[in-house]
Amino acid sequence: MIEVSLAGFLSLGRRGLYERTGFVLYGAAVAAGRDPYLYAEVGIPDTLDGRFDAICLHVILVIRRLSREPEPGPSLAQAVFDAMFSDMDVNLREMGVGDMGVGRRNRAMWEALHGRAAAYQAAWENEEKLIIALTRNIWRGTEPPMGAPVALYRLTRAQDATLSKQDMASLEAGRISFLPVRLAIGGVYQHDNA
Repeated sequence: MIEVSLAGFLSLGRRGLYERTGFVLYGAAVAAGRDPYLYAEVGIPDTLDGRFDAICLHVILVIRRLSREPEPGPSLAQAVFDAMFSDMDVNLREMGVGDMGVGRRNRAMWEALHGRAAAYQAAWENEEKLIIALTRNIWRGTEPPMGAPVALYRLTRAQDATLSKQDMASLEAGRISFLPVRLAIGGVYQHDNA
């Protein structure tokens, strides 16, 4: 479960020591969540919601990795969370959302991230349950392409394993790497684009 808090985010004036690293780690999660293969081949909806959900998944994996460590792991996890919602705030404003709407939408996205993290954590040890949670959150009630949920499950597990192998000294220095999606799922999955 994500052990970062809205209270931590709201104390932006004292983000502290790990703010820059949090933005770097968050940026890597965003880049991984924007991998074109996710949309063109795995079938994640190439929509604002689909991209948000793909980024959330990768941010959750980073926070999950950091939260398993003693300090500074939890502080870095909070910094990644803070970076995400600082970025979301900026993006909403750039899209023309007014001050009153930004807070409400940011809160809804914060709740969505926490809900997804809780669902994935609760299902983590059970393949079928994790596939169901991923499907529910990524495809949001629409029928996913055949095989896509299993491919996304394999991707999630592969990325988690890759992050687990990265040492805290590297993560603390902002060095993190994700597998390219094609490699993470074995390069064999391709949904029917028809």
